[in-house]
Amino acid sequence: MKPPKIGAHYQGDGRCIFTLWAPLKGRVAVRLLAADSQTEDRVIPLERDDSEAAERGYWQATVTDVAPGSRYWFQIDGEDYPDPVSYAQPEGVHGPSVVVDHSAFSWHDQLGSLRSEGRWDGLPLSQYVIYELHVGTFTHAGTFEAVIPRLDDLKALGVTAIEIMPVAQFPGDRNWGYDGVFPFATQASYGGVEGLKKLVDACHQAGMAIILDVVYNHLGPEGNYLWHLGTYFTEQYKTPWGSAVNYDRAYSDGVREYVIQNALYWLETCHIDALRLDAVHAIYDCGAQHILKEMRDRVSRIPGAPRYLIAESDANDPRIIEPTEIGGYGLDGQWSDDFHHALHTCLTGETHGYYADFGRLSQLAKAYGNPFVYAWDYSSYRQRMHGFPARRCQSQQFVISAQNHDQVGNRMLGDRFTHLLSYEGQKLAAAALLLAPFVPMLFMGEEYGETAPFLYFVSHGDEALIESVRQGRKQEFAAFHAEGETGGAKAPDPQSVEVFEKSKLNWSLKDEGKHRLLWRFYRELLRLRREDPALMNLDHRSAEAHAREREQVLTLRRWNHEDEVLACMNFSDRSAEIHLSLHPGTWHLVLDSADVVWGGPGHEVPEHIPLSRHQPVTQQKLTLAPQSVVVYSTNNPPPV
Repeated sequence: MKPPKIGAHYQGDGRCIFTLWAPLKGRVAVRLLAADSQTEDRVIPLERDDSEAAERGYWQATVTDVAPGSRYWFQIDGEDYPDPVSYAQPEGVHGPSVVVDHSAFSWHDQLGSLRSEGRWDGLPLSQYVIYELHVGTFTHAGTFEAVIPRLDDLKALGVTAIEIMPVAQFPGDRNWGYDGVFPFATQASYGGVEGLKKLVDACHQAGMAIILDVVYNHLGPEGNYLWHLGTYFTEQYKTPWGSAVNYDRAYSDGVREYVIQNALYWLETCHIDALRLDAVHAIYDCGAQHILKEMRDRVSRIPGAPRYLIAESDANDPRIIEPTEIGGYGLDGQWSDDFHHALHTCLTGETHGYYADFGRLSQLAKAYGNPFVYAWDYSSYRQRMHGFPARRCQSQQFVISAQNHDQVGNRMLGDRFTHLLSYEGQKLAAAALLLAPFVPMLFMGEEYGETAPFLYFVSHGDEALIESVRQGRKQEFAAFHAEGETGGAKAPDPQSVEVFEKSKLNWSLKDEGKHRLLWRFYRELLRLRREDPALMNLDHRSAEAHAREREQVLTLRRWNHEDEVLACMNFSDRSAEIHLSLHPGTWHLVLDSADVVWGGPGHEVPEHIPLSRHQPVTQQKLTLAPQSVVVYSTNNPPPV
């Protein structure tokens, strides 16, 4: 049996089908609110007929004389509740739901249509350069439409996909988004679903993909009316946020369908290209078919441009992305935290909390050829074996970053590399990331050295919850030894409006001094990645890295048939002299971060290294400036 489409679905001509899944309830109706004082509310009972759908707990009614924009409640056993599948909550999480006519939006991307001019065909994952942003702090206005004028800047930089943090309706008007309680409703303060569609359409017209961060491991505490239905959560498992979503216990079929329909809604109705699935290690499913595999199967049936599912997981488990034929879940990609942790510790020297497992340059070298540094290796932080080798997985299946919302925002002061590293260190971080054979992700403002912090913020209405969040953050920082990184500074109040305002980007910096040079440095790295054959080849099996721990120098070689690139990175604050083993041919200097053109101190390295073809390998001495990177290529792509 194919379950019915849940929620309020406008059919045109004043007809709307209302469907609710509530197997434990005995009486369900929809209450349409009067449009003005001259009319009265209408209460229409929903029925469970004799079909299998009814047996599984689906209630339904087709109602006439309903206009788009009508506000309504579901009456469940006599009490009013918002629709669990509400597409709009303009009065917030405690207000009525609104009927939305999704067919009213005029798309320009031609997604899913026959091939025609202006059609968006999507991008292969291997071409993704992801830019993560938070809608509320990306611009001063903090709306979807305010993002659109910045797309040209991002495209000029070399970004091919933006990833927006969760936009499901949350309490208040400022939040990271992981406290969402209406998975289908787009945050009203950002511009609602109409604003989101405008942003998606603009991205596709600019030739850019768009990824949406979604949360299927928990719901926020305030406005979570799903608790009332008694089927969506289970006490069988516990997550860091409380009871787990019910994916494998009694009545879990409807929960699974709810979540899968949500994924299909974003991908089909809103034309999103990919979903980033938050913390899938906190999705518990011991059934014969894991919810992630079932979701992948359903998503794969969507016609038109490819849609991707990208998981966030700290388990280092390749089954998430391995093919279903060999027992995997078949997702398209996952984040690799190990690369971030290895790079962060080498750049900052921090070894507290989960960074205790990292800190050796050899681990970063390993990360270039192995997506997981811990692949069934002993983790002293976890005090157990951790991870598994990802031998069957492809390089484009791994997303890596040097900074992201978690790693910046979960620091007590929200400090970025701008606050932690020198200018030379920031360039080194950029090169270490963008020269890797995986899909890179930048965090908003990283490309020009944004000075504003990215802090944790909420706008809850429940005073007890607000205090609980405040205390929880303090305890989290204490557990992470945050006092060592803050010098005794006081934790910012997440409920404060000032904390939110401080986190907004200062776009004027992009065109000033070294900020402008850093932006150009990122752009040049992305150009090399796009144009040099050795860097275009996303294959970690065609990459090898070696660490010289004593000198704190890492060399990275990438190749594609006859084309080769060699990058030499000095993580020390002193100059380093090294001897390179180079293959025959002419090696051209394509990037030197110490060059004055990039705001560096100035340093001389050979622009060309011609080597005789009569010697299979030749030793070449090279002196590296402190915290610098030089890149040589046999291809010598012309500069722009």
